[in-house]
Amino acid sequence: MRLKKLIIATLAGTAVVLSSTAVPASAAAPKSYKNCTELNKVYPHGVGRAGARDKTSGKPVTNFRVNNTVYSYNDGGARHWGEYDLDRDNDGIACEKR
Repeated sequence: MRLKKLIIATLAGTAVVLSSTAVPASAAAPKSYKNCTELNKVYPHGVGRAGARDKTSGKPVTNFRVNNTVYSYNDGGARHWGEYDLDRDNDGIACEKR
C-alpha cells in the first residue's frame, strides 16, 4: 500500500513538472505563410536570417525579426510542397516593411 502511494505521488509530481515546462506559444512550429499580409500579422516588419541587410535606395528596414528557421520556410530556396517565396528581392529578409 505504501509503495502504491509513493508511485502515485511521484507520477503527480512528474505531471506538474512537465506541465510547467511546456513549450510557449511564441515558440510554435515555424510555417510557410501564403503571402506577406499573413506573415506581417505575426511579424509586422518581416522576418530575416541573421546578418541580412535590406536592399533599398532609401532608409533600410532594420527592425525585422531575426529567425533563420522561419525565414527558411518563406525564402523560396529549396521549397517543399506548400511553401511560398516571400523574399522576392533575395536580400535575406522576407516581407520587410517599416
